[in-house]
Amino acid sequence: MARVREIVFDTETTGFHAKGEDRITEIGCLEIIDLMPTGETFHTYLDPERDIPEKVTQITGLTREFLTGKPKFADQAQAFLDFVGDAQLVAHNSDFDMSFVNAELIRAGFDPIVPKRFTDTLKIARAKFPGSPASLDALCKRFSISLASRDNHGALIDAQLLAEVYLELSGGRMRRFGFDDKQNRQVETTLVPVAKPRSIPLQIKLTNSEKAAHETFIEKLGGNDKSMIWQRHWAKAAR
Repeated sequence: MARVREIVFDTETTGFHAKGEDRITEIGCLEIIDLMPTGETFHTYLDPERDIPEKVTQITGLTREFLTGKPKFADQAQAFLDFVGDAQLVAHNSDFDMSFVNAELIRAGFDPIVPKRFTDTLKIARAKFPGSPASLDALCKRFSISLASRDNHGALIDAQLLAEVYLELSGGRMRRFGFDDKQNRQVETTLVPVAKPRSIPLQIKLTNSEKAAHETFIEKLGGNDKSMIWQRHWAKAAR
């Protein structure tokens, strides 16, 4: 059975307008195979060649001074594409990250990545938990994923957190993983004990009058021909 390779990634930007003057300032990618991290990552800071709004600096910790002299996206575009390969790209609110990555690729003379290659964990979370908060922070709290490693919003750190969230959204923590030891990764298996039968069965507390009232209610649902599934079950249990 072929293994599924995906790239969980996150970007930091100067703002919200991918097709305007805003640019990517950081990109972090984490390779996972069958939902488990391999330890392979791609990470780079990028010189946006423009000022960084103060509000953005407060969130990411990135300043114009720090990013000046860092590679431009065009300098890292091929390395990014080589790392991604043909894998599916997983992001939280992927429309945002997709718009910036594709805008930068086009500026650098590369073809954009087609939308169907992006998986949006925000949409998955909203479908799975309708009406509940679905931010990355909220999902980490829901799944008891520690945020201790994150002082600011950083692309690689957020990609690592998102990989854990993606695992939970895809089936839960029967398989747990870490990011620290590439060579000695261990998988922990959660064993659920089998319930033992009671030595003394519980006594049925349903009274005859309650049973009769229930049967009367069931008759109102139809099935006089005894075709209802519960009627067949009762008939079988009575043998």
